[in-house]
Amino acid sequence: MPDPVIAAFSCILAHAPGFVRYGSKPSREIADRPALVLSAIEGHLRGFEEVVAYPPNQVFIGNLKPDDLHGIGQPWYDHPVFPAPRRGPYGEIYPEELLLGMIKLADDFGLVEIEKDSAPLLQGLLESHPFWRGADPGRIGQGVDPGRVDGLIEHSGSLPLFHGGRRVGCVNRHHDRDDNLKAHVLMENLLAKASGALALKNLLRSADIGGDGIDLLLNCSEEAVGDRYNRGGGGLAKAIGEMCGCVASTGCDVKAFCTGPLYALLFASGLVKAGLYERVAVVGGGSLAKLGMKFQGHVARGMPILEDVLGGIAFLVTGDDGQSPVVRLDAVGKHDIGSGSSQQNILESLVLKPLDRVGLKVTDIDKYAVELQNPEVTVSGGSGNVPLANYRMIGALAVLRKEIARQEIDRFVREHGMPGFAPTQGHIPAAVPFLGHAMDGIRRGELNNAMFIARGSLFLGRMTQLSDGLSFLLERNPGRRK
Repeated sequence: MPDPVIAAFSCILAHAPGFVRYGSKPSREIADRPALVLSAIEGHLRGFEEVVAYPPNQVFIGNLKPDDLHGIGQPWYDHPVFPAPRRGPYGEIYPEELLLGMIKLADDFGLVEIEKDSAPLLQGLLESHPFWRGADPGRIGQGVDPGRVDGLIEHSGSLPLFHGGRRVGCVNRHHDRDDNLKAHVLMENLLAKASGALALKNLLRSADIGGDGIDLLLNCSEEAVGDRYNRGGGGLAKAIGEMCGCVASTGCDVKAFCTGPLYALLFASGLVKAGLYERVAVVGGGSLAKLGMKFQGHVARGMPILEDVLGGIAFLVTGDDGQSPVVRLDAVGKHDIGSGSSQQNILESLVLKPLDRVGLKVTDIDKYAVELQNPEVTVSGGSGNVPLANYRMIGALAVLRKEIARQEIDRFVREHGMPGFAPTQGHIPAAVPFLGHAMDGIRRGELNNAMFIARGSLFLGRMTQLSDGLSFLLERNPGRRK
């Protein structure tokens, strides 16, 4: 049976300035110095128009190519794109008002309360969007009295929801003695569900199929849905599918830190090739914990807080259609338990071993997609330029193989790499934001192939000192060569 293909791809961004305070780093700093930190955060938040016009965000939704960033002055936040459509070939940038409506739409247990003054705006936005018109607006309803929200926040552990500096509602806890069902965790899970649903809806539109055309859903988000007896038990795949009308699907969640999207994609590919499923959708919603992660560095440098968006990704794996790019299952790279955790060992496992297996050189790959974090976010936060460091290491492997000279590494990076453009949302920047660009480049004949490489930090969970990683090769469909 031929290798499977990636038939469609989508990615979305949801502006979430009112949720930045609930990111892991901001919430800890606010607990220590509430007034000072909140004031600093609120003074450095961006408006929606700034977010839409931000060049890396235009790359993310496909209106610009990654290499277009080379020609835009830095800092990118001082060089907005004009015109800047909020919709692109791969997805859309959503305003916070719609995101707030979506978490209420995603709420099956009365977890979200919207105040009566804000309810009409949120309901109107959902009703005006083609994806959500008629999608049970009764969940928002007339809204509740602000006094009820006051009481829930003061006495019941609820967390206020903000938009434009004004409180618009709250998220409630659902058990007094279960930390897995407290308001902050449920907020995180609802945001992952809502942003994942936005990505999946865009995927269905791109693939021109209904929700009932999907057989299996694999969720690769970074949330941990569960209760005190089964923390992280899962279920978000089916929850997202339910929102999107995937009535003929089953689903489960795939967890592997930042490598999750690649594991899910390769599981999908194997299941399709085995004939168990015809169409498998992989979906990942955004991470509340990552909002504002580097905010202190941004504030200290007088920058806007750039980690103010949630990301969402989705892609459709099917059997060979004779047109779409092929996932070569004979060129999968994996980081074995016994491989060692040095940077060289990891990249040899993920790059050299799979290429050797199929008789390709490092320089035979047109484009490498690595962890594509936006360097404008990470450099100011002290984490360096992650994509550039990875590309230079891959170039060094080509030097060791005598495929290029050492002085050619910079040229190799420019030709075979790309600037980072994805939000620092953990699993979201893990190579897959380039999928749409690679698919289009291959279809247009500009690329023959692209390798996708992601790595995960398993040691963060304190169960092992090991790292993790996975790679796969996307290639032009042989049917298009005939």
